[in-house]
Amino acid sequence: MKSHAVVFPEANRVEFQEIECPEPGPGDLVVRLTHSWISNGTEGSYLRGERIAGDTPVRPGDPAPFPVVPGYQKVGRVQRVGRDVTDVAEGEVVFAAMSRVSGMFWDTGGHVSPAVTPRDHIWKLPSRADPLAFAGLVLTQVGYNCGTRAPIRPGEAAVVVGDGLVGQWAAQTLAWRGAEVLLVGRHEDRLARFSREPYRRVVNARHTDWPALARDLFPNGVRVGVDTVGSIPAVEALHKLMARYGHIVSAGFYGTQDRLAVQPLRTGEVSLDIVSGWAQDRMDDTLRLVADGYLETLPLITHHFPASDALRAWDLIRAKRDKVLGVILDWP
Repeated sequence: MKSHAVVFPEANRVEFQEIECPEPGPGDLVVRLTHSWISNGTEGSYLRGERIAGDTPVRPGDPAPFPVVPGYQKVGRVQRVGRDVTDVAEGEVVFAAMSRVSGMFWDTGGHVSPAVTPRDHIWKLPSRADPLAFAGLVLTQVGYNCGTRAPIRPGEAAVVVGDGLVGQWAAQTLAWRGAEVLLVGRHEDRLARFSREPYRRVVNARHTDWPALARDLFPNGVRVGVDTVGSIPAVEALHKLMARYGHIVSAGFYGTQDRLAVQPLRTGEVSLDIVSGWAQDRMDDTLRLVADGYLETLPLITHHFPASDALRAWDLIRAKRDKVLGVILDWP
């Protein structure tokens, strides 16, 4: 079957190509996309050739992980339904995660349309909501995973490092749970999207000693600290802020240079929670929170590009200009 896709043919190259996809099987659906949401961090890491798969960094001796169809999240309308699929109909609007592709380093990808997608990677969307709000559902779920992994009671303190998409949704989730949240970032425009005092605070790490501010704001210590940027120094700084029995949640990509001393965490009996990927129950919960307005997605979208103009989208993301955050590819 012929489709069109965003392809990374080699490191630091972006193309829009016609590709081959497997013919849909009895358990597959074919989805014609309206929008796909770029995961700036994960896909950017693939584009630079840093990952061999998922959260696995490339190591010496590994094959070059190209060509690849990047991405893992999109929305569209069902065009065809396999004979074994009985609960989704043609014409329904759905979210799709990974889809099947041919001739690539990996046989799955995200930014592809029409998209041959197994039923267990499909979520039906509520008819009352804007489908675009769900286009980044996997990444929204990563933030939800960060914000729900550790126990926290209303009024307790949480610090989230990173004002990107995962940091935003982690901070939103913790605020929804009743925590007093400090979001640490380096971009005033991004921080402004979360700030809502007195329980949603922000700090620009470019100008302010954020650990000192956190100590002043939370003299009884921080119950949950979340690193979304992949920084060992950030994790170590969070450890110094933790209350006894606190939790550090790690969601960043540390590459092959991740060296965190575990012994110091014993002081204060601090737990280290590692989050990764997606799970069915978390996706279901995230979808409901987006539908009910507790997790905000549309306000985080800053740019739209035609899918055929994906190179220009990536030029913007890589240059980090024009206050870029959420980037959508629009499909005809």
